[in-house]
Amino acid sequence: MSAVDSSKDMTSAASKLRRTAWYQQPRFTRLWAMVALGVLLALVTGEQGNTRDIFFSLKGSLTGGGLWICLAVTVGIWAVREFAAEPVKGLVGMAKSGVGGPMDAVRTRVQADPRLRWGLIVLALVLALWVPSLLSRTWQTVLVDQIAIFALLAIGLNVVIGWAGLLDLGFFAFFAVGAYSTAFWTGRLPVEPPVVLNNFWVIPIAVVTCLITGVLLGAPTLRLRGDYLAIVTLGFHEIIYLVAKNADGITGGPQGARLIPDFSIDFAGIDFKWSIKPLPYWYLLVFFIVLVIILFSRLEHSRVGRAWTAIREDEIAAAANGVDTVRFKLMAFAIGASTSGVAGVIFTSKYGYINPEVFPLLQSILILAYVIFGGMGSIPGVLAGAALLVWLPEALKDYVDPADRYMYLGALLVIMMIYRRRASGPLAVDSAS
Repeated sequence: MSAVDSSKDMTSAASKLRRTAWYQQPRFTRLWAMVALGVLLALVTGEQGNTRDIFFSLKGSLTGGGLWICLAVTVGIWAVREFAAEPVKGLVGMAKSGVGGPMDAVRTRVQADPRLRWGLIVLALVLALWVPSLLSRTWQTVLVDQIAIFALLAIGLNVVIGWAGLLDLGFFAFFAVGAYSTAFWTGRLPVEPPVVLNNFWVIPIAVVTCLITGVLLGAPTLRLRGDYLAIVTLGFHEIIYLVAKNADGITGGPQGARLIPDFSIDFAGIDFKWSIKPLPYWYLLVFFIVLVIILFSRLEHSRVGRAWTAIREDEIAAAANGVDTVRFKLMAFAIGASTSGVAGVIFTSKYGYINPEVFPLLQSILILAYVIFGGMGSIPGVLAGAALLVWLPEALKDYVDPADRYMYLGALLVIMMIYRRRASGPLAVDSAS
């Protein structure tokens, strides 16, 4: 055998070694990944486990029709991705161009015509007041106890994150401050107040208390940035929680405060008392949400709002141009916390009872998720994000086990973070679309 033939044989053998098997090709690698995802989806949505049989969940989830449905969905997505990607992209592009043009025209028309803009705002307000009366008692309660309360909190956190660009992981602690302020000034804590007040008079006091608390938190910590500031706010939440739980002689400890009175009006011949019915509380919350939106919208376009925007975009450049960054960040923390005072008073008055377990750290994380999902810096977006993400677990309660509801919420957040167009502030990421 000649040297040339030997070289050819060696080259052929080497090429065979380098050749990728069919099941190792990227297309089929993605297929195995989607099959594994289908099995995982069947497991997490299948039968719940029990203590008598540790394999009960596996047997129930992997032997029923749910497994084949999950595999059909995931493999179907793979097939569309591999064999119909270009036609699908073309259809999506056509749909975007067909919808985007009219939507941009409508948006431009609304922005240019104040009468149309105010007409839409009035229409939205009328619907917000009228539609809840058509809902069942259960959904009215969800509107008040969760959607409206969290919307009010999200508007406040939007000031901190969306406008000033500060990452706060302990915002729900301000809500606890507002709630315990209500219990104190209505005489339901072990410490007697100087005077027992009506719940309406407690609202401005709770707002001021939350403002002062925001200043006390921000003054020694706002020179920190990024992750360090987030850790400090996280510790602030834990401090508030532990004080509420362990200061028995002040906060009532684990037992909390009971028999907190409802809102009531007795003035100029008007005698009305809020009861357990949710609608009166809904109207009260709508009033305060509209008031806060008006005040914060004016603030956003003021000198303070422009300073917050400068800090959010580039704090070093803002400081170099004469912006007192510490002062304005302190204002953002204090003003953002003010909405928690209102929410805390209304929530506590409706329930009539609070204890430290009402204020877990998870709630702070959820409020942060609502603000990011709706769009940091946008008040309508924050309201929509809070409403949608609070509504989702409630809508799933008849179909999904309570322990699994937040799994779907987490999946929705992951998808949104991957495909959202853009974001600004401390959590900004590049567009993935």
